[in-house]
Amino acid sequence: MTNTARRAVIGALATSPFWMHNAFAQAPTTLKISHQFPGGTVAEGDFRDRLCQMFAAEVEKRSKGALKFEIYAGSSLMKTNAQFSSMRKGALDMSLVPLSYAGGEVPEVNIGLMPGLVTSYEQGYGWKNAEVGKELNRILLEKGIVLVSWIWQAGGVASRTKPIIQPEDAKGMKVRGGSREMDLMLKAAGAAVVTLPSNEIYAAMQTGAMEAALTSSTSLISFRLAEVSKALTTGRNGAYWFMFEPLMMSKAVFDKLTKEQQALILTVGGELEAFARKAAQQDDSAVAAVYAKAGAKVVDLNPDIVKKWQAIARTNVWKDYADKNANCAKLLALAEKTL
Repeated sequence: MTNTARRAVIGALATSPFWMHNAFAQAPTTLKISHQFPGGTVAEGDFRDRLCQMFAAEVEKRSKGALKFEIYAGSSLMKTNAQFSSMRKGALDMSLVPLSYAGGEVPEVNIGLMPGLVTSYEQGYGWKNAEVGKELNRILLEKGIVLVSWIWQAGGVASRTKPIIQPEDAKGMKVRGGSREMDLMLKAAGAAVVTLPSNEIYAAMQTGAMEAALTSSTSLISFRLAEVSKALTTGRNGAYWFMFEPLMMSKAVFDKLTKEQQALILTVGGELEAFARKAAQQDDSAVAAVYAKAGAKVVDLNPDIVKKWQAIARTNVWKDYADKNANCAKLLALAEKTL
């Protein structure tokens, strides 16, 4: 073959769809992960940021660099409440965000912070392979979301004044619940509710716009709420506040990956669930020491108190959720089977 002919063949290949497809397929894909929590390192800091870093490093390693990641902590890429909607549209690749933040857009997801419905890590993590978890997964896929890592966190209450232990303690106080359903329970207990994401709690409590806040043990630590609190009710011995805060991916983005890449993402996501559970439980205990050191009064709940809150939720909140639509009613019925 002459040089002229060889150049002609190479030129034809370079412009052919087949050649272009393979060249594109071999190029690394960079995915963006957004979350609202303080950034740190793989070894230190908020475990949710650490999990994102561990996930990114492991997937990149196993994919031999075909998949790479950029992690944006502290809502540095976009506002907290925009993340879920952006994933649904394919405008954001991945996020680790409380699922209940999207309750205004997709009512079904408020099952992830339903007061008194989940009262232990065993129960929460058991959802994944139970009927309720399969149904929730189905609904999220229909809404354009892929669950990558199941993450549950217990939570407590930080207060500028007195500790909130019994339901009557909340009467007359301005309190952040964390979800529409949690707010309904607090209202039933006589509280005035304040709605905002966890990364805005510090400023609201500092100014007095809010007197108390329910949030995860990890957020109680990471957002330095001990600096503006005089009391803490922990979740270490029992809690009516369990939040589902998964690592998620846009289905539109997920579907563009190869089958091998999809399987890898789900495999690594599943493997990190053990780390998430252990880290969350460690924070349930660590938060008490953090607040005690800051001079706050630290109290715990017991099973009888948890049942009091659960009774209020069952009467005033669960039915309200089930009445939203058929999906909500089915999810609640399936979740109650795990009690």
